[in-house]
Amino acid sequence: MPFISVNTTESIQEEQAKKLKEKLGEAISLIPGKSENWLMLEFCDKKIMYFKGENDRPLAFVSVSLYGKATSESYNRLTEQICNILYTTLGIPVDCIYVKYQEKEHWVWNSSNF
Repeated sequence: MPFISVNTTESIQEEQAKKLKEKLGEAISLIPGKSENWLMLEFCDKKIMYFKGENDRPLAFVSVSLYGKATSESYNRLTEQICNILYTTLGIPVDCIYVKYQEKEHWVWNSSNF
């Protein structure tokens, strides 16, 4: 039950959104037990964002929420993939990307708690 939200200063075209969906769908499997079958994605483009007091470069903030827990090693592999995907798809330098992970004990789908 993963959810990935990507907020960026960049404009995301339809073809880029499809590529992000495909690549993030593959990358989520780096977390054991997670797959694209349950992945929900959100892309929020053209955001006004500042980093180091400036808004003169492409930026991204990615939030990854998971039902359950994962290892630091899994998170490291996924972070590397997320940064690579955003760089190759949107041109966002890896040193301009923040990734936040949230592990959730309670998750609801289809009116039922897991």
